[in-house]
Amino acid sequence: MSLPLAARLAARELRGGLAGFRVFLACLAFGVAAIAAVGSVREAITAGLTREGATILGGDAVLEFTYRFATSDERAFMEETAERLSEIVDFRSMLFVEGDQALTQVKAVDAAYPILGEVILDPPIPLSQALADNGAVVDRVLADRLGLSAGDVFRLGTTEFRLSAILLREPDSAVGGLGLGPRTILRTEDLEESGLLAAGTLFETEYRLLLPPEADLDAVEARVQEGLDGAGARWQDRREGAPRVQRFVDRLGAFLVLVGLAGLIVGGVGIAAAVRSYLDGKIEVIATLRSLGATRATVFQTYMLQIGALTVLGIVLGLLLGGIAPLLAAPLIETRLPVPAEFSLFPGALAEAALYGALAAALFTIWPLAATERVRAAALFRDAGLGQSGWPRPIWMALTALLLAALVGFAAMLSGLAMLTLWAAAGLACAFVTLLLAAWIVRRVSGWAARRITRPAGLRRALAAVGGPGTEAGSVILSLGLGLTVLASIGQIDANLRGSIARDLPEVAPSYFVVDIQTAQLQEFLETLEAHGGVSEVQTAPMLRGIITRINGRPAAEVAGNHWVIQGDRGITYAATPPDGTTMTAGAWWDADYTGPPLVSFAAEEAEEIGLSLGDMLTVNVLGREIEAEITSFREVDFSTAGIGFILSMNPAALARAPHSHIATIYADPETEAAILRDLAGRFPNITAIRVKDAIDRVSDILKGVASAITWGAMATLLTGGVVLIGTAAAVERARIFEAAVLKTLGASRASILVNFALRSAILGAAAGLVAIAAGAAGGWGVMHVVMEADYVFEPRSAIMVILAGLALTLLAGLAYAWRPLRMRPARVLRARE
Repeated sequence: MSLPLAARLAARELRGGLAGFRVFLACLAFGVAAIAAVGSVREAITAGLTREGATILGGDAVLEFTYRFATSDERAFMEETAERLSEIVDFRSMLFVEGDQALTQVKAVDAAYPILGEVILDPPIPLSQALADNGAVVDRVLADRLGLSAGDVFRLGTTEFRLSAILLREPDSAVGGLGLGPRTILRTEDLEESGLLAAGTLFETEYRLLLPPEADLDAVEARVQEGLDGAGARWQDRREGAPRVQRFVDRLGAFLVLVGLAGLIVGGVGIAAAVRSYLDGKIEVIATLRSLGATRATVFQTYMLQIGALTVLGIVLGLLLGGIAPLLAAPLIETRLPVPAEFSLFPGALAEAALYGALAAALFTIWPLAATERVRAAALFRDAGLGQSGWPRPIWMALTALLLAALVGFAAMLSGLAMLTLWAAAGLACAFVTLLLAAWIVRRVSGWAARRITRPAGLRRALAAVGGPGTEAGSVILSLGLGLTVLASIGQIDANLRGSIARDLPEVAPSYFVVDIQTAQLQEFLETLEAHGGVSEVQTAPMLRGIITRINGRPAAEVAGNHWVIQGDRGITYAATPPDGTTMTAGAWWDADYTGPPLVSFAAEEAEEIGLSLGDMLTVNVLGREIEAEITSFREVDFSTAGIGFILSMNPAALARAPHSHIATIYADPETEAAILRDLAGRFPNITAIRVKDAIDRVSDILKGVASAITWGAMATLLTGGVVLIGTAAAVERARIFEAAVLKTLGASRASILVNFALRSAILGAAAGLVAIAAGAAGGWGVMHVVMEADYVFEPRSAIMVILAGLALTLLAGLAYAWRPLRMRPARVLRARE
């Protein structure tokens, strides 16, 4: 048996220390640490959401109705089911103070709120006391924006409220999703005369249920769905307290894990180079073992066990770093999270990182290890190295392919983003091949140029060194290029995310988006705007909200999956004739005087995604009433105009008895916007005007946060590439010492030698940067086009930064290992080589 002998030999080799494996350990540890840290933060948020699910949700379960209150029978049913019940009304409105106004997200509550958790106020008084006698509390941002302090009076609709305290924290803030304005909390009963909750206005009601401790949530949900069948109520329970947040965290976390994996692949180049460099230094040892009768298997197993032991060490170091770092940073992370997090050591996240680390280490060490099989005893008498020509045996090539498939397969399975993982793997593979080709081209072109350029001499020598034998061009361009490719891709994605909203808007966007215009107010509303000379256009449409519950008699989710159109309620309008500018793609509009069974026109792009056809039947729940309508046409709907667009448009008779309001978009000169808002607020206190620019800024802030998180992940990848560069520079230091000694002997000055080394680094860094820009642009296009289904525009500033980063990193790494060769005396170096 050769394995026991190999184990003894490996243990003997390891006694020599880790001097040749610092880069190996650093690359592996950093890659594993990045993945472990991201996974740990994701698990911490998940644990916090699970632990505080009921508190975040505001109860054990919530039933939500679209723009209506529960009927007396529905409320009685809920009261029978729950131990305690709380009613919440949520809507947007304009908050007015003398001479100013601002958009706010209003939460109207009853005396039972909150049934779980606590509302924190400043000053610290009970919520019941703060909301007494038309009292209200507002978010500090809103108070500061309007200059409000305790005791001040403001108006919502036609009702005046008194500010009692500043809202610091509400226990269920995470379930509200994206709010376009800061929070205001008040009593529902105080809104009765405000005009804000009239029939047809846009609001949601949520009924929070506190269930008995022994309640079976599945059984309760089934009973509620049966008891409220056809009511259009949406169920949510504590098992998924903040689903939007959880989905966002899962997807962002998975994406960052993929970025971390890219960093681990970059580190893999350093791992392979470190193993190859170490084994090159062991040629005489290997040849001696072969001359003493050791078999190829024994030699291979010796160094496999040695590398395996170091791999375990590197993974353990990475897990310690990646597991402990989130614990140390927990106070800082928690202050930036909108949801609770429970930081701890999570075995699942650590195991995932360890799995990726082990697969990557095996993938990048198998070929250098396989090369030891080709070392013969004759190498003792020849100047041979590990870099002999030839391919590994087929078994090692097959094992390499298997390891690569396992790495990609596990990443696709564990991330939950299978297609993105496969596209990322394909992109990295293309970048890998492209960089290898680029390194070959750089060597060829540099060698060709060195033979034809005579002046300046420093440049000619630098080109000759890059194009000559034993050059580090391949390692530098590959390691730095992969890191810069990831950074370039992220830079392009970042720039496109930040610019997508502004870029996709039309040249002339609406100034205001107005909701809750009552039918009786519509004519006066239009006349008021006509009186303003700065208004160029006003678009209006009737507005209802409904939930698509069935498609051709089947539950909508069975047909459409998780398509966004069936997630929650959708806007619905009606029209006797097609609105101006409507482009029909299939079918025909109904007659203007049609009064038959309900008909619907559907957005063409979304219909194609869901798989709808002309003649399909849609069941839509509108204010608790089920309406089944036949699809008679498809039409183009362009939401990027920021104007009025509806997925569903029905014939007027289908919605004749449903109470509703109207919406409008106002196009006006910027200098008249403030005056228009003041005039509308004075005449129509019940309407809500949302400034389009403010809404865009709010969404842009969220995208900037996402882009920043992704950018930090890319920087971690670049850090790993920097470590690989340092390792490459360290590996060629010995050759540079000899080269510097020869050049000094021939009369070269230290300055000229330093310029020579710097020019080499600059050539390789620029080459890696240029290839990374091309590969990064392709990656950015793929993510924006395929994953996000958005337009892509090449962003030159981040591309320039990538080239500069490549130049800087190679110069720093190269020059850091140039000082020792410059200090060494030629005589000492040349005698040592005799």
